[in-house]
Amino acid sequence: MFCVDKYRHWLVLSVVYSAVCIATITDNLFTQDFFSQVEQRYGAKRLDDFIDWQETINKGINSSDEDRLFLANQFANRRIRFTSDSEHWGKGDYWATPIESLGTKGGDCEDFAIFKYFTLKAMGVDESKMRLMYVRALLINEPHMVLIYFDNPKAMPLVLDNLKTRILPANQRSDLKPVYSFNGQGLWLAKAQGLGSTKPTSSGTKSWTDLVNRIENGE
Repeated sequence: MFCVDKYRHWLVLSVVYSAVCIATITDNLFTQDFFSQVEQRYGAKRLDDFIDWQETINKGINSSDEDRLFLANQFANRRIRFTSDSEHWGKGDYWATPIESLGTKGGDCEDFAIFKYFTLKAMGVDESKMRLMYVRALLINEPHMVLIYFDNPKAMPLVLDNLKTRILPANQRSDLKPVYSFNGQGLWLAKAQGLGSTKPTSSGTKSWTDLVNRIENGE
């Protein structure tokens, strides 16, 4: 399971990131109206996953970051199946919101990483401790995306992945070659050593801005 080779266009499509305030997922989301819309859009059978997602987030709010990482990683890897954008959305490149990924019960590596990122953010994990990272999956020689977390700037990052479901330090993931990483605060070129990063070289991307806008609109 891997993502198609589409990361290169990012280097061209990087644009100035507007000052978008990313709303926390739990802010006024899990209402009766929300669950009614989920049922209408995805069917009654999908409600249980959304209820479990809410319970997972609520459990994480009062947990340590270590437990939050485990909860978010386990939930996404168990509830979302891997599928390509072309198969799932009929598009060569589509970034699904967490609601879309869970509602359709499918997504590619980017969607797994995005789902985990916003789930952890909703639990209270500091956004500055997380980055979505494009890597090269060396065992299959394909581009891939993971979520990385580091407790402090000097700490060895932890890798949350859908290929290897166990959360491991970056120095134990010799199968991954970093390309670059980003979050809502900007875009970084990656250091090959330890999945680290250099200072920002661009402040965002069109795909990220579009994703955030769709999340804010409740998609």
